[in-house]
Amino acid sequence: MAGKRRTVRKGSAARPFLLALAAVAAVFGVGLAVSLLTETPKPAVTARAPVPVPVPPVPVPVPPPAPVATAEPAPVLPYEEPDPPAVEPPPQVAVLPPPPPPPSGAPAPWLKNAVSAPPSAGKPVIAVVIDDMGLDRKRSARTVKLPAPLTLAWLPYAQELREQSRAARGAGHELMLHIPMEPSVQADPGPEALLVRLSRDEIVRRFANALASFDGYVGVNNHMGSRFTADRAAMAPVLAEVQRRGLLWLDSRTSPSTVAATLAGELKLPFAGRDVFLDNVETVSAVRAQLAKAEAVARQHGSAIAIGHPHDATIEALAVWLPEVKKRGFVLVPVSAVVRARCACG
Repeated sequence: MAGKRRTVRKGSAARPFLLALAAVAAVFGVGLAVSLLTETPKPAVTARAPVPVPVPPVPVPVPPPAPVATAEPAPVLPYEEPDPPAVEPPPQVAVLPPPPPPPSGAPAPWLKNAVSAPPSAGKPVIAVVIDDMGLDRKRSARTVKLPAPLTLAWLPYAQELREQSRAARGAGHELMLHIPMEPSVQADPGPEALLVRLSRDEIVRRFANALASFDGYVGVNNHMGSRFTADRAAMAPVLAEVQRRGLLWLDSRTSPSTVAATLAGELKLPFAGRDVFLDNVETVSAVRAQLAKAEAVARQHGSAIAIGHPHDATIEALAVWLPEVKKRGFVLVPVSAVVRARCACG
């Protein structure tokens, strides 16, 4: 048997390799199982909320800055009246020199220029003053033809004032200066009127020019002036000038707040105030009713001062009343006679 050859099966030669391979696979499998058993489980991935994407803001257009107003004033239209100055105008010196004082012992101008009053013999007296004379030449001339003595107050800006006033004085009437003053309502008192906003020197200058417009008058009364006569600072230089020139002051009493009486008392100025307005209503019947009221005042107090204007109704009513009033026991006198009686001066 020694010489016999050993026969090896084909399948038996591959068996060790397969056994080795199986061992390796078993080892690898055990390792894989251990790895899977010992590995920390990863957390489950959850769905995340979507992160908002920031949207850039839309730019808002900024308007250009408004143009700055220039300092140039707006043009004033021809028909617009400019506002009065906010500040007091610079003082102006009166252009007229003061009149010389009367000689020692001479009567004051208000007495020198007074029209002689008829004797009253204790009867009540009435003075009729007609304002606004001179502008309406036709009606002013009709007024001058009424029975004297009336007291006629002339506006300083009337035309041919010296000629008109001299004709009135020649007819036996007493004269006064009717000075324009500032009212408290929207009304035009006339050129060169005295206004409360004016400086003291400008008030005196305007007043001096008005006083020089004519002569022969006994005193001054106010045209309008409800605002001016209520202002003590404005009235003080006016009445001081009246007193210095030796004239009287008749207050038309266009304002219940007038300071004229108080200032006149302080200055010892010849003074009187209006009692009745005749023609606030311009009808003959209304004027006659006011004349009757003046009679009642005179009968009660001994004297009355009535003020009217050269209106047709006033002239017509006076033309009938003047001749008849004497028959009823009244005496018609110039205003200077009432001032002399009331202030016990002259």
